[in-house]
Amino acid sequence: MKSSKTTAAGVIGGLGMILLNVYYALDMDPETLFSMEGVITGLGMMGIGWFARDHDVSSQDAGIR
Repeated sequence: MKSSKTTAAGVIGGLGMILLNVYYALDMDPETLFSMEGVITGLGMMGIGWFARDHDVSSQDAGIR
């Protein structure tokens, strides 16, 4: 993993959204609603964070031709 800062930010942000929606699904409060859109957005954030590259990592350092 060459872009640790971007990956960490994306994974932590996406995981936070997913876990929040899991919590909403499991609590018994009728005012909080589970959102599948929130889960999909969290997965998207994780994917963008995983595949994005830090600004200080060159293409050669990342192994991209």
